[in-house]
Amino acid sequence: MTDEPVVEQRSFSGAFLGLLAAALLAALGGLIWSYTLSTRLTKAETQVIQAQTQNDQLSKELEQTNARLKVESETLGQSVGLTQKQLETRANDLMRRQQADAKRLESAQAAAQQQIGAVSSDVSSVKTDVGGVKTDVAQTKTELQNTQAQLQSMKGDMGVQSGLIATNHSELEILKHKGDRNYYEFTLHKGKREPVSTVGLELRKADTKHSRFTLNVYADDKKIEKKDRGLNEPVQFYTGKDNYLYELVVNNIGKDQVQGYISTPKAAPAPVSVTH
Repeated sequence: MTDEPVVEQRSFSGAFLGLLAAALLAALGGLIWSYTLSTRLTKAETQVIQAQTQNDQLSKELEQTNARLKVESETLGQSVGLTQKQLETRANDLMRRQQADAKRLESAQAAAQQQIGAVSSDVSSVKTDVGGVKTDVAQTKTELQNTQAQLQSMKGDMGVQSGLIATNHSELEILKHKGDRNYYEFTLHKGKREPVSTVGLELRKADTKHSRFTLNVYADDKKIEKKDRGLNEPVQFYTGKDNYLYELVVNNIGKDQVQGYISTPKAAPAPVSVTH
């Protein structure tokens, strides 16, 4: 019965001591924090004071500089006979001129850039055109090669193997560019004698239904009849003192007229007019 109050008293004393220790620690921490904060504030105040001192010093120096400039400006004005107001006016005029020059420079640069852009566009267009021309040339070359491959070599009406035969004007142009023989185109009308190369030709008949024709060749004071010949058929004859082989080809037969060409060797005489 007498032991229980002693235990409670001891427990109460331990708790009190713990709380007292915690309070002391808290108070000590607060003191340390307060001291640290006070130190920082003091340092900050010192920096502010130093900055203010520097600002005051700079302000004084600026005032002194302005005063010297004013004195120098007045002195300069007096030396050249100008007042301060006149100096300011001239300075403002100079600034306006500089601004105007800057604007003109900007405008000139913008115009130059625009011209450069236009030139670049033109160059691009020219490049595109050149590319198109190259493509057209390549296509034309291919077409010429295909056309040349289609040209035929046949035997003439005299049994002599002919060279390549052109069946239209485009093919004839290819043969001309080859340069193997001379070529002379003609259009003959029925009953009218025409000079072609070194001979004369006279159409006697044109049969459009069956694509046949008959004509006379006048060469070396002789008349050679080529009767009932066909379209694109090599019609051959010899002429000249060297007995050159000429070939005649009709590509088109119309009503009372035919169209075609005569081919002659490169060494054959030049064309002359034939008397009707």
